[in-house]
Amino acid sequence: MLVSQLKSKIHRAKVTRGDVAYEGSIEIPQDLVEAAGLWPGEKVLVASITTGNRFETYVLVGPPKTGEIIVNGGAAHLIKAGERVVIMSFALDDQPITPRRIVCNELNEIIG
Repeated sequence: MLVSQLKSKIHRAKVTRGDVAYEGSIEIPQDLVEAAGLWPGEKVLVASITTGNRFETYVLVGPPKTGEIIVNGGAAHLIKAGERVVIMSFALDDQPITPRRIVCNELNEIIG
């Protein structure tokens, strides 16, 4: 039996801006994508720690070391600049997996 399990988690990232006109996705800097074990185009669940709003989208890889977390498309109405979020991806497996987790500070630098 396959079980859906947490694969990757970026905890307490800060959204730096939103772009309603863009077609969709969440842009995450390459260094955070790699540290969390995410893939370009991978489906993610984004949950606001600030408001409780959440949505699903896909990962768009941005330039490394910018600290820019950009919510694109209609989701920019749900989660706005300045909100803290958790970005999670899940995988199906028949064995327990150990998720990769990172924690960010106010500048979206990895602190844990």
